[in-house]
Amino acid sequence: MLDALPLPHSFDSRAGHATLRRATPEDADAVIGLLSDDPISAARGDLASEADRPAYAAALAEILADRSNDLLVVELDGSIVGTLQLTSIPGMSRRGSRRLLVEAVRVRSDLRSSGIGSAVMRWVSDTASRAVDAAIVQLTSDASRTDAHRFYERLGYVGSHRGFKYTVPRA
Repeated sequence: MLDALPLPHSFDSRAGHATLRRATPEDADAVIGLLSDDPISAARGDLASEADRPAYAAALAEILADRSNDLLVVELDGSIVGTLQLTSIPGMSRRGSRRLLVEAVRVRSDLRSSGIGSAVMRWVSDTASRAVDAAIVQLTSDASRTDAHRFYERLGYVGSHRGFKYTVPRA
């Protein structure tokens, strides 16, 4: 499924030449760092705590083992500077169409507005969606991320739905 994605993919940004590739278990610390570099993620508990590393490592292993999921990273000058998760979802609606779900898009804070995120999201829309025969690419974005909303709209994404989430209480 997502193993059909044409990766690695190289592109140029204002920050330099970058490569989008599949994550490996060795990339876990860099991805954890990108999540904690985001204030909204940090407020949700993504603090890059060493105590949480086993949970992140287990999640990464599960993602990489599932052919319908993939975690990608952006590498620039030998460092991981971006990440996103893709999930291919078969569906009954839209006459049995497949969806490509985009989650956890992050670019290192000092490299935002460098063209990295735009290049990655164009690749998702133009290349990854066709590789998995998706009829629609969808994502959610926290309601407070107004800059991100403008970014996605500039790329042609439409805020067509209102999303709902339920946080499951933990014991």
